[in-house]
Amino acid sequence: MITVYTDGASRGNPGPGGYGVVMLYNHHRKELSQGFKLTTNNRMELLSVIVALEALKKPGSPVTVYSDSKYVVDAVEKGWLFGWEKKDFNKKMNPDLWKRFLKIYRKHKVRFHWVKGHGSNVENNRCDELAVAAALSGDLLDDTGYEQVSE
Repeated sequence: MITVYTDGASRGNPGPGGYGVVMLYNHHRKELSQGFKLTTNNRMELLSVIVALEALKKPGSPVTVYSDSKYVVDAVEKGWLFGWEKKDFNKKMNPDLWKRFLKIYRKHKVRFHWVKGHGSNVENNRCDELAVAAALSGDLLDDTGYEQVSE
């Protein structure tokens, strides 16, 4: 079982943002993060999960994702996402990322668990540190999906 912790952050909404990921498998640990010039918190929360799943090398991997994002966890666990997909994400935010998510989600056996943000979960707090540091770094990318929607 692969365990993944994810978090996203933005300084302003929209504003500079970033994601942080901690991946654990047996005795292996991998941390991922990246910052963006202009984005939203929800985009970074979702992107953190996408990046984590895309980093997995073996299709069909059993994965447990821990996230403090109700936006992401509820969309999947309550089945809303699949209804949105049937309506081609009509009037839904972040369709570019949701489509990318579904593509990789379907390649693995993913379960989600919601955790309280800024709580006692050490790995979730580490993800937050990574996301905030990425958002404040000088190495910020363009979130072209956000920028295309906002124009």
